[in-house]
Amino acid sequence: MTSTNDIRRSFLDYFEKNGHARVQSAPLVPHNDPTLMFVNAGMVPFKNVFTGLESRPYSTATSSQKCVRAGGKHNDLDNVGYTARHHTFFEMLGNFSFGDYFKDQAIHHAWTLLTKEWGLSPERLTITVYHTDDEAFDIWKKVTGFADEKIIRIPTKDNFWAMGSDGPCGPCSEIFYDHGDHLYGGPPGSPDEDGDRFVEIWNLVFMQFEQANDEIVAELPKKSIDTGMGLERLAAVLQGVHDNYDTDTFKALIEASEELTHTNAVGDQMASHRVIADHLRSSGFLVADGVLPANEGRGYVLRRIMRRAMRHAHLLGAKDPLMHRLVPQLVAEMGQAFPELVRAQPLIEATLLQEETRFRQTLANGLKLLDEATGGMADGGTLPGATAFKLYDTFGFPYDLTEDALRARGLKVDRQGFDAAMAEQKAAARAAWKGSGEKASDELWFDLAEEVGSTEFTGYAGHDGEGVVRAIVKDGARVNEANEGETVTIVLNQTPFYGESGGQVGDSGKLTSLKGFEGDVQDTSKPLGRLHALRTTVTKGNVSVGETLQQSVDVDRRSATRANHSATHLLHSALRNVLGGHVTQKGSLVAPDRLRFDFSHPKALTTEEIATIEAEVNAEIRANEPVSTRLMTPDDAVAAGALALFGEKYGDEVRVLSMGRDADTRRYSVELCGGTHVNATGDIALFKIIGESAVSSGVRRIEALTGEGALAWLNARDQRLKDAAATLKASPDEVPARIAALVDNARRLERELADAKKALAMGGGSQGQAAGPEQVGGFGFLGQVVEGLDPKGLRGEVDSMKQRIGSGIAALIAVNDGRASVAVGVTEDLVGTVSAVDLVKAAVGALGGQGGGGRPDMAQGGGPDGDKAQEALSVIKDALAAVAA
Repeated sequence: MTSTNDIRRSFLDYFEKNGHARVQSAPLVPHNDPTLMFVNAGMVPFKNVFTGLESRPYSTATSSQKCVRAGGKHNDLDNVGYTARHHTFFEMLGNFSFGDYFKDQAIHHAWTLLTKEWGLSPERLTITVYHTDDEAFDIWKKVTGFADEKIIRIPTKDNFWAMGSDGPCGPCSEIFYDHGDHLYGGPPGSPDEDGDRFVEIWNLVFMQFEQANDEIVAELPKKSIDTGMGLERLAAVLQGVHDNYDTDTFKALIEASEELTHTNAVGDQMASHRVIADHLRSSGFLVADGVLPANEGRGYVLRRIMRRAMRHAHLLGAKDPLMHRLVPQLVAEMGQAFPELVRAQPLIEATLLQEETRFRQTLANGLKLLDEATGGMADGGTLPGATAFKLYDTFGFPYDLTEDALRARGLKVDRQGFDAAMAEQKAAARAAWKGSGEKASDELWFDLAEEVGSTEFTGYAGHDGEGVVRAIVKDGARVNEANEGETVTIVLNQTPFYGESGGQVGDSGKLTSLKGFEGDVQDTSKPLGRLHALRTTVTKGNVSVGETLQQSVDVDRRSATRANHSATHLLHSALRNVLGGHVTQKGSLVAPDRLRFDFSHPKALTTEEIATIEAEVNAEIRANEPVSTRLMTPDDAVAAGALALFGEKYGDEVRVLSMGRDADTRRYSVELCGGTHVNATGDIALFKIIGESAVSSGVRRIEALTGEGALAWLNARDQRLKDAAATLKASPDEVPARIAALVDNARRLERELADAKKALAMGGGSQGQAAGPEQVGGFGFLGQVVEGLDPKGLRGEVDSMKQRIGSGIAALIAVNDGRASVAVGVTEDLVGTVSAVDLVKAAVGALGGQGGGGRPDMAQGGGPDGDKAQEALSVIKDALAAVAA
């Protein structure tokens, strides 16, 4: 038997051998078509090449493109498991010509590969062409030798392809395989064409015309080829089976499901096993391409796929989570062709386990209520919409799951009633919001969010992408367009621009359009936490609501910002390790040029603590461990050891970011965070703390730099060291010793100068050196006015004067720059009789000051009138005389 892997390889080998570039599959999330939820055809990654917006180094290509059809207008979800060929995930084999070859060579390649390389019998093949495409008809007739009735002309749009109402278009030619008359169905174009006998296996699109408003207006200057062949359908043909689920890849997955559930894929259980196998592929590839379960957008579609499979696992009697145990089999079957599956296997398994664990509780609660609500219903009955809404709103049971569960029992759901209950809840939420005191300007954003829905953020996976303009806001009001020179806020349906939140600044970058519009995005905010609002100055042309824009984030700014953000997580862990578990984040700023981190701690960090923290962070950076993300409930995340970040508003689910080396099964840093981060810690490059300070009582702040900013800071400091060394005429290594010597010498000279000034002052006062104490009121008194004596030295000099007196009062007034300082000392034997404080206060009053204080034996004060120093000395004497009296 030819395996699916062999078929894929042989297709790509054939076209590569015939001059086509072998192109790897693009991710499932399209960044070049904002109207698509997922890549749903092989040509999607080449769309801009076909339209001329993008050039590639090749003019012909071949690929096996991953595709998902489970959301939007291309949605096969509900049919999966119940038909032979419906899938949510499939591969589309294709060969492409971008203005190189056209119909003749495309038809020749298809016929050669099918009949000569793979050996299909021509008798089993039937061809269709668009009814006016005589050129294709004649080429097929010449190549195949078929009679006219084997080349069927189809007059419908089924055989005319268009990229949209505007753009390239052209006729198609489809190749059908006849699985045999034991199956019901007729050839294409017949009344029985919807049967299973004749199956389309290859579609050749001849891009020949240009259309505008659904009307052909010209022929394309470079005609192109786009072909698509479903690998699963082809595998069924080449493996001699009719049903895609009987091919080797699906059989292996279904056998694994049978083994783990101890059930066989027969009868009523067949559909469940098929759903599990198909949805396992979709779930695995979507997670590998960066999509995680969520309550809206692409994440919601993934959650629907996962939960539908999990419900079928429940129907098969699986008592424990099943889906994550099937991932190794998926990787074994498809990992060689798609290495992203191998790389993401741990994340896929963890995501499926977490989602199924949560969903099993939801399922148990919901099914119990559903059984109670429908217990008495006969076939064809309808569940009230209000009940379905209660299941959704109270128990988290999605509407589509309710519908799916009841379909098997022949019951329906009142969708109108469900929508009415949903609208009533939204109206109540709006009334509650208005009554909450929110500022009036926010009402515009509330209205906008209700009308257009949340912005889907695509920036975790890349920096570029397209988006459709949903609204333009200028001066607090919505407008339909913006012209050159105006600064407005633009909201798109999806964007890679990160909106400021969680301490991380918003992105900046460029917006452009095909019609010549250009805009500079200065900043991105996140009103209501649901919309990404791009503050944009129109630099060229104009932009209108409904237009498709190309978006480009400033990569250098984003890279620097995310390095700083990841560094704050490592810093947080290092602080807790070094200072203790009491450390918690109290705030942060993550900008492209710096980071700031506030945390609880009662005292300043020592130099040694800062050095240890810095070294620990840099050790994790050098380890260059990958950074991983998982979605969890906040409670589960905290229970798993994640740290919640200050200021972050958490909903039902959070992104749990893990980075650094493992220690006791836990990564170095595990935190809840919705910001953008590096892919590996080594991307941070370098971490340097440049400041530590107090913010408030019990809160400290660290400021730091990373990467190029840290290196520039260190280089600047190194240059200052070199400049200092040059000034000192020493080498940089000698600078500390030379500075220490200079400081010691300066201190010595300062002491000598101070001593000299004191000696000069004490020996050259206005009254000269007192020969000895005089008698005032019967007390010995020694007083002096000096110029230039440092007030700090007054007490020491007064103590010396007291020793000279033996018994009595010493007073010293120093005058400096017009201001006077006075000190008075009383010997111990007189403390009970004379108070130094009273004498100083009297002198201070004479000096034009107030107060003065100290102890009864020693007091000091001062005043602004230094020229009254002699008068103050006399006042002290008068006060002393009054004591004696």
